[in-house]
Order: sequence, then structure tokens, then C-alpha cells
Amino acid sequence: MIFGISTEAFTIIHVIISLVAIGSGFVFLYGLLAGKKFDGWTGLFLATTVATSVTGFAFPFHGATPGIIVGIISMIVLAIAILALYSFHLAGAWRSIFVVSSLLAFYFNVFVLVVQSFQKTPALKALAPTQTEPPFLVAQLAVLALFVLVTIRAVKRFGMDLLHAA
Repeated sequence: MIFGISTEAFTIIHVIISLVAIGSGFVFLYGLLAGKKFDGWTGLFLATTVATSVTGFAFPFHGATPGIIVGIISMIVLAIAILALYSFHLAGAWRSIFVVSSLLAFYFNVFVLVVQSFQKTPALKALAPTQTEPPFLVAQLAVLALFVLVTIRAVKRFGMDLLHAA
């Protein structure tokens, strides 16, 4: 039981929140690449990404795991993104800091999605049962490369004066 909810039900809630974070992350990313600030989607992305990490920490603790470490790092970069947006209003360098930190948090969500996909999907698990095999490494490297490219592009596209952008 977690917060009075069965572990199975809590896991479903956590997965739904994570999928909403990833889905809204794609819309948020589209906005960045279009040079636009989608306030509602940005708020949804940030809130659900924070909620993903927070709910992840509520599972029974069995020592430091890669998931815990990713969650801690994600919370740090999310704090930076939230400060850049809501405290510093994307002024000056805070625009780029916001883009990089928020997309790093998005990358962590997708990184964990790939890990979970290889752990839970029978066909993928068969390809990489220990997650040290080439298919898993290629998938993670492809996700990393894609995020590096879109982050560079988003910094360039989102570098305009956002206080006047739609």
C-alpha cells in the first residue's frame, strides 16, 4: 500500500502521469521548435513531470537505484526550469537555461520510458534481457542524439523575445 492505495493502483496512476508528461512534452517541444511559448502545455508538462518524479519516490525504497538517481537529477533540472520560467520570466540567458533544463527533464522521462519498455515489453525484453545488449544501447543512443539535436534547435528557435511571442 502506498498512501492507502494498492501498489498496483499506485503504479497505474504513476504510469498515467508519466505518459501525460511525455505526451505534453511533445507538444511543449513542438512549441519550442516553433519559437512559441504554449503556456498551458508548458504548465502541464512541468507539473506532470514533477509529479512523475514525486510519485516515483513514493515506491518502496530498496537502496539507490538508477531510477532514484534519474529522479533526483530530474527534480534538480526541473527546479531550474521552473525558476527560469516563473521567477526569472525567461529574461536574458534564462530563456536558454529554461529550454535546456526543461528538455533535459523531458529526456529523462523518455529515457525511463525506453528502460521500462525494454523491461516490460516481451519482444524488447527478448532483444535485450539485461539492458546491456546492442538493441537497448542503440535505442538509448538514438534517443540521446535526438534530444541533443532538438535541444540545440530549440535554443536557437526559442531565443527570441518570448514576452511578445504567442
